[in-house]
Parts: sequence; C-alpha cells; structure tokens
Amino acid sequence: MAAQQQVNASWRALRRLVLGLILVLFLALFVLWRIDNPRVERFRMAIVDRFVPNMEWVLAPVTKFSRIISDYQSYTLIYERNQELRQELQRMKGWQEAALQLEQTNAQLRALNNVRLSPGLRFVTGEVITDSGSPFSQSGLLNVGRLDGILDGQATVDGLGLVGRISGVAEQTSRIIFLTDASSQVPVIIRPIGSRAIVQGENNIAPRLLFIESVEDVLPGMRVVTSGDGGVFPADLLIGQVVFDSSGKLRIALAADFEALEFVRILRTSPLDQIDGVGGLVGVERTEIPTEGPLE
Repeated sequence: MAAQQQVNASWRALRRLVLGLILVLFLALFVLWRIDNPRVERFRMAIVDRFVPNMEWVLAPVTKFSRIISDYQSYTLIYERNQELRQELQRMKGWQEAALQLEQTNAQLRALNNVRLSPGLRFVTGEVITDSGSPFSQSGLLNVGRLDGILDGQATVDGLGLVGRISGVAEQTSRIIFLTDASSQVPVIIRPIGSRAIVQGENNIAPRLLFIESVEDVLPGMRVVTSGDGGVFPADLLIGQVVFDSSGKLRIALAADFEALEFVRILRTSPLDQIDGVGGLVGVERTEIPTEGPLE
C-alpha cells in the first residue's frame, strides 16, 4: 500500500512538472511572437521553415474541413436564393394571370354598359402545416381557424389558381379539401366559348371535366374558371387549362402548384343581398299614377 501511494505521488509530481514545462513553453512562444525585433523575426521565420512543412499531415484535415464548411455555406446560400427565385416566379405567374383576367374583363366591359361588379374579395393567408394526401383522400390542415374569421365552404387559392375549399373549422386550425379529392365538385365555365361544366376530383393531379355544354367546341389549352353557380366559390377564379389524357378524356391541368403548396389564401366573400318579394328587387316604393284629371 505504501509503495502504491509512493508511485501515485511520483506520477502526480511528474504531471505537475510536465504541465509546468508546457505552460512555460507556451508563455515563451507567446512572448517570442510578440517581440518586434528584426533578429527575433528571423528566428521566428527559421522556426516556421523548420517545423511547418513537416506538419502538413496535421494541417491537411483542418484545411479539408474548412473547405467543407465553406462549400456547405455556399450550397446553403444557393438553396436560399433558389427558394427566393421560386417565390418570385410564383408571384410573377400570379400577376400574369391577373393581367389575363383584367384583359378579358376589359374586353367585356367595352361591349357593356352599367355593369355591376362582384363584391370585393378579402382574404386571410394561412400555412399548410400538414398534407394528408393519399390514394383515398386529398386534404390538408391550415394554421388559421375560427378566430381568424375562417368559415366552412370558403374558397382557397395559392396565388395562381383555386386549391379547394374549407371543410371543418376549429378555433385555431381548419381543414381544406383539395380540388383533387374525389368529393370535390366545382361548377366552371370554359373560356372563351362560355360552356359550363363540372370539375370532378379523382384523387389524382388531373381532375375530370364532366357535363360539358358544347363538348365539340372544347379545345386543349382553353382556360377553366369558376362559374359562381351554387354560391360556394366566387366567380372567375382560375382553375387551370383543358387537356386530353391518353384515353381521350377531358381533364384539367391545374394552375395551383400542389407539389409545393406551403401557403394559401382563404377568400372571405361578402354575402349577396337577399331579395324578398317583388318590391325587394326594385328597392323603392311604387308611386301611384293618378287615373283622373288632366296631366300637367
């Protein structure tokens, strides 16, 4: 036991001596590197020439790791820039669609007088926090709900086209049924021929176009917009373009980007005035016309 204690004491003393020498060496190197003298400078350069070339095997991993970090930062910057460009492209497509709609509306207004426009649309922006798309259901969960003014049946768009409708609202969340869901049926108008039809989801990316008026006049590339029939969706919301599948069936190439669906706009439409009776349509009381006496 005494011998073991003596050995331990010797090791402790040796460790203290080694640590002391290392500290003295580091202090000497620090002082040496801080001295501003030509002779000391030549001595420092001689030390660097003597030891640094022999330590390349130590510096190589450090250099490689630094390059990896630099490359990762470059890739991260490129990815962020790519995301910004994608968002900018999406906004530009939205402006393009708005310009097309304004052009068509302007052409119609040139031929009409006393046109009453639809009530203005307001919207709430929400984030798609989950996407439950599957072969049997196409829906998602939003981070906005009843506290944000969301109601059942409100239409949702992504800036490019119609995405779906709200089906189920909680206090802070809501559920959206996509156009691609099998339970989704939207009355539409095919532009520019004006034929009415129904867009029916089939749990795939290209819904069917059914019950078409003048089906022989429908051509690929024609734009499909909501008709507003039924009062669920506002009129003139872009859905997509007409395409033919491999079997010759009419389908819709959706304008909304379902593959990168992150944010949507929930449209808060103003309810239309209800007309009760004949007098409600006129809005003013009828003036009695006298049946006797001279007219002035």
